[in-house]
Amino acid sequence: MTGDARPEVPARADGAGGASHSPARKAQDAAAGVEDHRATSWVEAAGQSANGVVHVVIGGIGLSVAFGAGGSADQSGAMRALRETPVGGLALWVVGVALVALALHAFVIAVADSRDERRNAMRAAGRGIGHAVVGGTALVFALGGSVDGEDATESFSTGVLQHPVGPWLLGVAGLVIAGVGIAFVIRGARRTFFEDVAPPRRFRRIVEALGAPGFIAKGVAVTIVGGLFVVGAVRHDPGETGGLDGALQSLTTVPGGVVALVAIAVGLIVYGVYCVARGVWAR
Repeated sequence: MTGDARPEVPARADGAGGASHSPARKAQDAAAGVEDHRATSWVEAAGQSANGVVHVVIGGIGLSVAFGAGGSADQSGAMRALRETPVGGLALWVVGVALVALALHAFVIAVADSRDERRNAMRAAGRGIGHAVVGGTALVFALGGSVDGEDATESFSTGVLQHPVGPWLLGVAGLVIAGVGIAFVIRGARRTFFEDVAPPRRFRRIVEALGAPGFIAKGVAVTIVGGLFVVGAVRHDPGETGGLDGALQSLTTVPGGVVALVAIAVGLIVYGVYCVARGVWAR
């Protein structure tokens, strides 16, 4: 043995050598590989475009509500409106499949980022759940079924309030939802949505003009949903809770609410157009 030679030290199972072969690390590496695949750009484009269509339809129904024509301004109402079009069945299948694929893509991102970027991973997981719910709703309608978002929300609230700590849980859920809404508002105000979209220089101002009011409008709507949950928790009344349609409908009962409803509805339409732009120019 020479003077510079050192005995080999076996890699520790709990160290870097062993950790790289752990199931969690393998899953993260595999997810990172999928995330970098060319097909993910197609999934992003199709999914975000479908997401945009849903928001545009919801915004249109919101305007209908504001002007007294009625309608259900939520995901279920949007799917019902799509089904009534000449290409309704096909449109629902396309939207449903695209959003489910986008949800799976978001979950892949969540796994890939769970090693080093926990915050991004949590955001991606949240987006995945949201896209999966809306995509699933579209597929239910495509198969001839129906879902009522407001009834589902009230049933959920009723079940929660039956437990001794139910009001607290419902209140916390409302605060979390409101927090998500506030995050949307901040994202729009600070223009941090450019972290997700990289348009060509000549289109940057257009995307900014879409994203800023769009995120703020969606954030306000989501914050109102959270507020309704808190009100339902405080009053122990599941009928006070509501989803997006309940939030927008509630604006028609307060002074100046119709003007606010019009602004939010237009903002949701603008947000829908932003989603399409994001699909085209996603980072």
